[in-house]
Amino acid sequence: MVDRIILRVTRYRPESDTEPMTQEHEIPLRKDWSVLDGLNHIKDHLDGTLSYRWSCRMGVCGSCGMTVNGEPKLTCATFLGDYAPGPVRVEPLSNFPVVRDLVVDIGDFMRKLPRVKPWLIRSEQEPPAVGEYPQLPAEREEYEQFSMCINCMLCYAACPVYALDQEFLGPAAIALAQRYNLDSRDQGASERMDVLSEADGIWACTFVGECSAVCPKDVDPAGAIQRYKFTAAMDSLKALLLPRGAR
Repeated sequence: MVDRIILRVTRYRPESDTEPMTQEHEIPLRKDWSVLDGLNHIKDHLDGTLSYRWSCRMGVCGSCGMTVNGEPKLTCATFLGDYAPGPVRVEPLSNFPVVRDLVVDIGDFMRKLPRVKPWLIRSEQEPPAVGEYPQLPAEREEYEQFSMCINCMLCYAACPVYALDQEFLGPAAIALAQRYNLDSRDQGASERMDVLSEADGIWACTFVGECSAVCPKDVDPAGAIQRYKFTAAMDSLKALLLPRGAR
């Protein structure tokens, strides 16, 4: 006999519902099934109208982020067996508008991301014929942790500052900016400083640390923000104390 577990899934259809509702489904509890596998079982065999995002099933694409028993999780890397005997509550990520069922609108993040210029900036771009910009392993290690972000939005769902003030740039955007600031090939740190040092940038963070606690890739956005705060403070102090040519 196959063990069973109950999934309590949030449903919301804006064309017909005035508010979200919870729908229960009893599904098989298999040893190797993730929460995403459970949702796929519901969609394939019980209710094909259920809407949610997923793609790679390998913790790489970041699209299957949802709230599982009150915590932001990648559902492909969260296993039903860890919640036995259940029930397991699956809800959309917090702090985002709900499009339908478990699908949220991440447009706010996508609009903010270009502001921090998450790409290599060069004051003078060498032609391809000159060759690559060499980088030592130690230089790569400086930013490697922050380059692991998969834009899963778990950090935004967990962030109490973003929950209260959605003008805040947010953990992932700032961590990605720091990834390029620390890249030895980049020359755009001063351009990003103008955005990151604004009131809705690094100084809005109160260092609760929930973003780092839920990050599935150990990016540590809270650490990136605090590190950048130190850089910004030092730059301001130098600007105040040192002659212009010595900064």
